[in-house]
This record gives sequence, structure tokens and C-alpha cells, in this order.
Amino acid sequence: MPPWPELQRAFAAALLNPAVEPSREFVGPDREASERRFAVYRNNVVVGLIDAIGDNFPVTRRIVGEDFFRAMARAYVTAEPPRSPVLLDYGETFPDFVAAFEPADPLPYLADVARIERAWTEAYHAADAQPLTAEAFAPLTPCDAVGLRLLVHPSLRVVRSRLPAVTVWRMNVADGVPKSVDFEAGGEDGLVLPPEADVEVRVCAPGGAEFVDALAARLTLAEAAEAALRADDRFDLSANLVALIAMGAFVGAEEVNRKATSN
Repeated sequence: MPPWPELQRAFAAALLNPAVEPSREFVGPDREASERRFAVYRNNVVVGLIDAIGDNFPVTRRIVGEDFFRAMARAYVTAEPPRSPVLLDYGETFPDFVAAFEPADPLPYLADVARIERAWTEAYHAADAQPLTAEAFAPLTPCDAVGLRLLVHPSLRVVRSRLPAVTVWRMNVADGVPKSVDFEAGGEDGLVLPPEADVEVRVCAPGGAEFVDALAARLTLAEAAEAALRADDRFDLSANLVALIAMGAFVGAEEVNRKATSN
């Protein structure tokens, strides 16, 4: 019999690839090999993984329909088996797979919708943190604020899209109502954050995605505002800050060269 690790690798390879014939070393409780028993087990594993992808990407599944989604998910399961026993985490690379999945080419927004769903899952299960309230910023003068470095909530995610992916996502959630979408209207960058128990998805204001990305990269407020203005001259610092603070996007603040503080 081959060494145990080698046998495990061979078992895993045969499990997700029907073209691989199972080894005679794969035996059941009776110590006998059985291709039929292995085929049943293989099918149960693949179906379980397809179901897990469907549970993690319900909006994507709703958009394309059950049959198309299961065929796409089957191809993904074969190409990208899970690396963790926690199936809640499965599908991290699924949006990129969707983007490269040729049969989905007629739906160019689909991969970005899947990215929103993945960001939603990550945000929901991210570490909890107490957000700063508007009162925490009240004592700051404009001079104080420009050198401030804001610490973003660990669950905050930004999803960039050249298409109105947030609109498509929103009208295909459980209580959404499908309607016509103007795909010539331009892209939508989404902010994903759980303010309390649920996860909220908002469309970023002009320059907002670049602003949040810059803050997440630990640039100061002034530097982040400059980055946002370079990306879009319509960027409004005050409006973006008010919206982000109300959303609970910040968990701490520090003045450059000073010790960090939090609420």
C-alpha cells in the first residue's frame, strides 16, 4: 500500500475528477474496493460543495438560474476544491472564476455581483469592533483633522465595478424586485459594512472608493482626500466623512506621530 499522505492525495484527486479512475487501494469498511460505492461518495461530495457555493452566492444563483449556476459551480468545484473544512469560507476565488467563465460572458456584471456577495460574507464574519460616533469628532478643528489618520472598521469592504453592480445586486436579493437597468449610466463602487446586526451595501459617492482605500492604507485624512480628488474632482470630503461616520466605518483615530486612540 502507498504511504498514507500519498494515498490521501490520490483519493482527493479522484474524488473531484470523474476522469480519474479510483485506485484499488480505496477500500470500504469491508476492506473491499468498490467503484460504485466510490462513485456515490464522489457525487455526494461534489453536490455538497455545489450546494455550499449556492448558499454563499444566492444572488448570483438567482440571476443565472439554478441549472446554469450548478453547472458553473460544478466547474469551479473541480478547479478549486476547498482548502478549509469550514465551508462558510468556501468560494473566496469564485468571483474571479465567474469573470473567466466564458458561458457567463453575456452577463459582464455577474462577477462584480459575486464580489459584492463575497464582501458581504467577509464583512458579516469579520472581527467585531466598536465604531467611533460623530461625538468623537466634535472637538476636532479643521487643522486637527487634516493630520488625522482614521482607522477603518475591520469589516469594511470596497467593491469596485465599471457597471451598476450594486443596483443589480440590490434588486436580486431576497426581497428585491428586478427591473430594467441602464448599463450605460456608468459604474458603481460599493461600500460593504455591518453597522449593527445586518450588513449594509451602499453605492460610494464620487471618489469615495479611492478615499476609503487610501484611509485603509493608513494615509492621513488630507492625503486620502487628495487621492480621492485626483480620482474624481467631484469628491466632497465633508459629505463622505458624514456618511462614513454614520455608517460606523471608523474604529479609531490617531494624530500622525502620536499614539493611537479609540472610542
